[in-house]
Amino acid sequence: MTDSSSNLPMPLSLSAPGANLGAYISSVNQIPILTPEQEKELANRYFYNQDLDAAKLLVMSHLRFVIHIARTYAGYGLPQGDLIQEGNLGLMKAVKRFDPSMGVRLVSFAVHWIKAEIHEYVIRNWRIVKIATTKAQRKLFFNLRSLKKSSKRLTLKEAESIAKDLNVTPEQVLEMEGRLTSYDAAFESQNDDDDESSHYVAPALYLEDNRYDPARLAEDEDWEEQSNNALHDAMSDLDDRSRNILQRRWLDDDKSTLHELASEYNVSAERIRQLEKNAMEKIKVAMSSN
Repeated sequence: MTDSSSNLPMPLSLSAPGANLGAYISSVNQIPILTPEQEKELANRYFYNQDLDAAKLLVMSHLRFVIHIARTYAGYGLPQGDLIQEGNLGLMKAVKRFDPSMGVRLVSFAVHWIKAEIHEYVIRNWRIVKIATTKAQRKLFFNLRSLKKSSKRLTLKEAESIAKDLNVTPEQVLEMEGRLTSYDAAFESQNDDDDESSHYVAPALYLEDNRYDPARLAEDEDWEEQSNNALHDAMSDLDDRSRNILQRRWLDDDKSTLHELASEYNVSAERIRQLEKNAMEKIKVAMSSN
Protein backbone atom coordinates (compact mmCIF):
# COMPACT_ATOMS: atom_id res chain seq x y z
CA MET A 1 0.00 0.00 0.00
CA THR A 2 1.38 3.41 -0.98
CA ASP A 3 1.90 5.87 1.85
CA SER A 4 -0.02 8.77 0.27
CA SER A 5 0.13 10.84 3.44
CA SER A 6 3.91 11.14 3.51
CA ASN A 7 3.91 13.57 0.58
CA LEU A 8 1.43 16.04 2.08
CA PRO A 9 2.72 19.65 1.79
CA MET A 10 3.13 20.86 5.36
CA PRO A 11 4.74 24.12 6.57
CA LEU A 12 8.28 23.72 7.82
CA SER A 13 7.45 25.75 10.92
CA LEU A 14 4.31 27.17 12.46
CA SER A 15 4.41 29.99 14.99
CA ALA A 16 2.06 30.08 17.96
CA PRO A 17 -1.24 31.89 17.26
CA GLY A 18 -0.50 34.47 19.94
CA ALA A 19 2.63 35.79 18.21
CA ASN A 20 1.05 36.81 14.89
CA LEU A 21 -2.52 35.60 14.61
CA GLY A 22 -2.97 36.67 10.99
CA ALA A 23 0.19 34.87 9.83
CA TYR A 24 -0.77 31.80 11.83
CA ILE A 25 -4.26 31.58 10.30
CA SER A 26 -2.83 32.13 6.81
CA SER A 27 -0.31 29.30 7.30
CA VAL A 28 -2.94 26.94 8.72
CA ASN A 29 -5.31 27.58 5.80
CA GLN A 30 -2.58 26.45 3.40
CA ILE A 31 -2.39 23.02 5.03
CA PRO A 32 -4.43 20.59 2.90
CA ILE A 33 -7.45 18.75 4.29
CA LEU A 34 -6.94 15.00 4.46
CA THR A 35 -9.00 12.64 2.36
CA PRO A 36 -10.80 9.89 4.33
CA GLU A 37 -8.21 7.39 3.09
CA GLN A 38 -5.24 9.56 4.14
CA GLU A 39 -6.78 10.22 7.55
CA LYS A 40 -7.41 6.53 8.20
CA GLU A 41 -3.89 5.65 7.10
CA LEU A 42 -2.35 8.18 9.50
CA ALA A 43 -4.70 7.23 12.32
CA ASN A 44 -3.77 3.55 11.94
CA ARG A 45 -0.07 4.39 11.95
CA TYR A 46 -0.39 6.30 15.21
CA PHE A 47 -2.95 4.05 16.94
CA TYR A 48 -1.20 0.76 16.20
CA ASN A 49 2.45 1.79 15.81
CA GLN A 50 2.69 5.01 17.89
CA ASP A 51 4.04 6.85 14.84
CA LEU A 52 4.48 10.41 16.14
CA ASP A 53 5.00 11.82 12.65
CA ALA A 54 1.54 10.51 11.74
CA ALA A 55 0.07 12.12 14.86
CA LYS A 56 1.69 15.44 13.93
CA LEU A 57 0.17 15.31 10.44
CA LEU A 58 -3.25 14.54 11.91
CA VAL A 59 -3.03 17.51 14.27
CA MET A 60 -1.73 20.00 11.70
CA SER A 61 -4.29 19.06 9.07
CA HIS A 62 -7.11 19.78 11.55
CA LEU A 63 -5.87 23.10 12.94
CA ARG A 64 -8.27 25.01 10.65
CA PHE A 65 -11.21 23.38 12.42
CA VAL A 66 -9.93 24.63 15.78
CA ILE A 67 -9.80 28.19 14.40
CA HIS A 68 -13.38 27.83 13.16
CA ILE A 69 -14.61 26.62 16.56
CA ALA A 70 -12.61 29.24 18.50
CA ARG A 71 -14.25 32.04 16.48
CA THR A 72 -17.64 31.07 17.91
CA TYR A 73 -16.37 32.10 21.37
CA ALA A 74 -15.34 35.62 20.32
CA GLY A 75 -18.15 37.22 22.37
CA TYR A 76 -16.48 36.65 25.73
CA GLY A 77 -13.77 39.28 25.31
CA LEU A 78 -10.85 36.83 25.50
CA PRO A 79 -7.83 36.84 23.14
CA GLN A 80 -8.54 34.84 19.99
CA GLY A 81 -5.00 33.47 20.02
CA ASP A 82 -5.45 32.04 23.51
CA LEU A 83 -8.78 30.45 22.57
CA ILE A 84 -7.10 28.79 19.58
CA GLN A 85 -4.20 27.55 21.70
CA GLU A 86 -6.58 25.95 24.20
CA GLY A 87 -8.54 24.41 21.32
CA ASN A 88 -5.30 23.03 19.87
CA LEU A 89 -4.62 21.36 23.20
CA GLY A 90 -8.03 19.70 22.97
CA LEU A 91 -7.27 18.59 19.39
CA MET A 92 -4.02 16.93 20.52
CA LYS A 93 -5.88 15.10 23.28
CA ALA A 94 -8.43 13.93 20.72
CA VAL A 95 -5.73 12.61 18.36
CA LYS A 96 -4.14 10.74 21.25
CA ARG A 97 -7.45 9.00 22.03
CA PHE A 98 -8.79 8.52 18.50
CA ASP A 99 -9.53 4.93 17.51
CA PRO A 100 -9.77 4.60 13.70
CA SER A 101 -11.87 1.45 14.05
CA MET A 102 -14.80 3.53 15.35
CA GLY A 103 -15.72 4.39 11.76
CA VAL A 104 -16.05 8.18 12.24
CA ARG A 105 -13.93 11.06 10.97
CA LEU A 106 -11.46 12.58 13.39
CA VAL A 107 -13.09 16.02 13.23
CA SER A 108 -16.39 14.58 14.52
CA PHE A 109 -14.58 12.93 17.42
CA ALA A 110 -12.36 15.94 18.17
CA VAL A 111 -15.13 18.56 18.42
CA HIS A 112 -15.94 17.49 21.98
CA TRP A 113 -12.32 17.71 23.13
CA ILE A 114 -11.70 21.06 21.42
CA LYS A 115 -14.82 22.65 22.93
CA ALA A 116 -14.11 21.17 26.35
CA GLU A 117 -10.69 22.85 26.56
CA ILE A 118 -12.05 26.18 25.31
CA HIS A 119 -14.96 25.99 27.76
CA GLU A 120 -12.57 25.47 30.67
CA TYR A 121 -10.44 28.41 29.55
CA VAL A 122 -13.46 30.72 29.23
CA ILE A 123 -14.77 29.70 32.65
CA ARG A 124 -11.36 30.23 34.27
CA ASN A 125 -10.73 33.63 32.72
CA TRP A 126 -14.05 35.39 32.23
CA ARG A 127 -14.62 38.48 34.37
CA ILE A 128 -17.45 37.06 36.51
CA VAL A 129 -16.08 34.93 39.33
CA LYS A 130 -17.65 31.48 39.65
CA ILE A 131 -20.21 32.25 36.98
CA ALA A 132 -20.78 28.58 36.15
CA THR A 133 -19.79 25.97 38.69
CA THR A 134 -22.11 23.10 37.76
CA LYS A 135 -22.66 21.23 34.51
CA ALA A 136 -26.16 22.71 34.10
CA GLN A 137 -24.89 26.25 34.74
CA ARG A 138 -22.11 25.82 32.20
CA LYS A 139 -24.60 24.65 29.60
CA LEU A 140 -26.73 27.69 30.41
CA PHE A 141 -23.71 30.03 30.24
CA PHE A 142 -22.69 28.89 26.75
CA ASN A 143 -26.21 28.65 25.28
CA LEU A 144 -28.19 31.55 26.74
CA ARG A 145 -27.08 34.18 24.22
CA SER A 146 -28.02 32.06 21.22
CA LEU A 147 -31.38 31.10 22.74
CA LYS A 148 -32.45 34.68 23.38
CA LYS A 149 -34.61 35.94 20.52
CA SER A 150 -33.74 39.62 21.04
CA SER A 151 -31.40 41.89 22.95
CA LYS A 152 -34.21 42.86 25.34
CA ARG A 153 -34.52 41.50 28.84
CA LEU A 154 -36.15 38.09 29.06
CA THR A 155 -39.76 37.84 30.08
CA LEU A 156 -40.74 35.24 32.66
CA LYS A 157 -42.38 33.16 29.92
CA GLU A 158 -39.20 33.22 27.81
CA ALA A 159 -37.11 32.32 30.85
CA GLU A 160 -39.37 29.37 31.62
CA SER A 161 -39.06 28.12 28.03
CA ILE A 162 -35.25 28.33 28.09
CA ALA A 163 -35.14 26.74 31.54
CA LYS A 164 -37.14 23.78 30.25
CA ASP A 165 -34.81 23.31 27.27
CA LEU A 166 -31.65 23.44 29.40
CA ASN A 167 -32.98 21.59 32.47
CA VAL A 168 -32.48 24.48 34.90
CA THR A 169 -34.88 26.71 36.83
CA PRO A 170 -36.28 30.00 35.47
CA GLU A 171 -34.61 31.78 38.39
CA GLN A 172 -31.22 30.44 37.26
CA VAL A 173 -31.89 31.65 33.71
CA LEU A 174 -32.74 35.16 34.90
CA GLU A 175 -29.75 35.26 37.25
CA MET A 176 -27.38 34.19 34.46
CA GLU A 177 -28.88 36.79 32.12
CA GLY A 178 -28.24 39.45 34.74
CA ARG A 179 -24.61 38.41 35.02
CA LEU A 180 -24.07 38.28 31.27
CA THR A 181 -25.66 41.69 30.67
CA SER A 182 -24.13 43.45 33.67
CA TYR A 183 -21.59 46.18 33.15
CA ASP A 184 -18.83 47.71 35.25
CA ALA A 185 -19.77 51.07 36.73
CA ALA A 186 -17.12 53.74 36.38
CA PHE A 187 -15.22 54.28 39.62
CA GLU A 188 -14.36 57.84 38.64
CA SER A 189 -16.72 60.32 37.03
CA GLN A 190 -16.88 60.11 33.22
CA ASN A 191 -18.71 63.43 32.86
CA ASP A 192 -16.44 65.86 31.02
CA ASP A 193 -18.66 68.89 31.42
CA ASP A 194 -20.10 70.62 34.44
CA ASP A 195 -23.61 69.31 34.11
CA GLU A 196 -25.02 70.07 37.54
CA SER A 197 -28.28 68.35 36.63
CA SER A 198 -26.60 64.96 36.80
CA HIS A 199 -27.36 63.17 40.07
CA TYR A 200 -24.72 60.46 39.62
CA VAL A 201 -21.88 60.68 42.13
CA ALA A 202 -18.84 58.57 41.29
CA PRO A 203 -17.73 56.19 44.08
CA ALA A 204 -14.28 57.77 44.06
CA LEU A 205 -15.72 61.01 45.46
CA TYR A 206 -16.83 59.28 48.65
CA LEU A 207 -13.31 58.21 49.57
CA GLU A 208 -10.78 60.07 51.64
CA ASP A 209 -7.52 60.73 49.80
CA ASN A 210 -4.65 59.36 51.93
CA ARG A 211 -2.17 58.99 49.08
CA TYR A 212 0.19 61.66 50.38
CA ASP A 213 0.06 60.82 54.09
CA PRO A 214 3.80 60.55 55.13
CA ALA A 215 3.14 57.63 57.48
CA ARG A 216 1.30 55.69 54.79
CA LEU A 217 3.95 56.47 52.17
CA ALA A 218 6.69 55.18 54.47
CA GLU A 219 4.68 52.08 55.31
CA ASP A 220 3.97 51.33 51.64
CA GLU A 221 7.60 51.81 50.69
CA ASP A 222 8.74 49.48 53.47
CA TRP A 223 6.14 46.86 52.52
CA GLU A 224 7.12 47.01 48.84
CA GLU A 225 10.79 46.61 49.66
CA GLN A 226 10.11 43.60 51.90
CA SER A 227 7.87 42.02 49.25
CA ASN A 228 10.44 42.54 46.51
CA ASN A 229 13.19 41.03 48.67
CA ALA A 230 11.00 38.06 49.59
CA LEU A 231 10.10 37.48 45.95
CA HIS A 232 13.74 37.72 44.90
CA ASP A 233 14.78 35.19 47.57
CA ALA A 234 11.93 32.84 46.64
CA MET A 235 12.78 33.04 42.92
CA SER A 236 16.45 32.33 43.61
CA ASP A 237 15.50 29.03 45.31
CA LEU A 238 13.78 27.74 42.15
CA ASP A 239 15.55 25.67 39.53
CA ASP A 240 16.62 27.49 36.37
CA ARG A 241 13.77 26.20 34.21
CA SER A 242 11.01 27.05 36.70
CA ARG A 243 12.51 30.48 37.37
CA ASN A 244 12.71 31.22 33.63
CA ILE A 245 9.10 30.10 33.07
CA LEU A 246 7.78 32.39 35.82
CA GLN A 247 9.94 35.28 34.65
CA ARG A 248 8.71 35.06 31.07
CA ARG A 249 5.09 34.22 31.88
CA TRP A 250 4.51 36.89 34.56
CA LEU A 251 7.35 39.37 34.98
CA ASP A 252 8.62 40.24 31.49
CA ASP A 253 6.96 43.06 29.56
CA ASP A 254 6.69 40.85 26.48
CA LYS A 255 5.16 37.75 28.06
CA SER A 256 5.58 34.30 26.52
CA THR A 257 2.72 31.87 25.89
CA LEU A 258 2.57 28.30 27.13
CA HIS A 259 3.11 26.99 23.62
CA GLU A 260 6.13 29.20 22.98
CA LEU A 261 7.82 27.87 26.13
CA ALA A 262 6.72 24.31 25.34
CA SER A 263 8.41 24.56 21.95
CA GLU A 264 11.59 25.95 23.49
CA TYR A 265 11.86 23.23 26.16
CA ASN A 266 10.57 20.49 23.83
CA VAL A 267 7.73 19.49 26.17
CA SER A 268 3.94 19.82 26.03
CA ALA A 269 2.07 23.00 26.90
CA GLU A 270 0.37 21.07 29.71
CA ARG A 271 3.80 20.25 31.18
CA ILE A 272 4.74 23.96 31.13
CA ARG A 273 1.43 24.70 32.90
CA GLN A 274 2.28 22.13 35.60
CA LEU A 275 5.77 23.55 36.09
CA GLU A 276 4.33 27.05 36.33
CA LYS A 277 1.75 25.96 38.92
CA ASN A 278 4.34 24.12 41.03
CA ALA A 279 6.69 27.09 40.94
CA MET A 280 3.90 29.46 41.98
CA GLU A 281 3.07 27.21 44.93
CA LYS A 282 6.72 27.24 46.03
CA ILE A 283 6.84 31.04 45.72
CA LYS A 284 3.63 31.37 47.76
CA VAL A 285 4.95 29.13 50.55
CA ALA A 286 8.33 30.88 50.63
CA MET A 287 6.83 34.39 50.78
CA SER A 288 4.25 33.49 53.44
CA SER A 289 6.99 32.22 55.73
CA ASN A 290 8.86 35.57 55.61
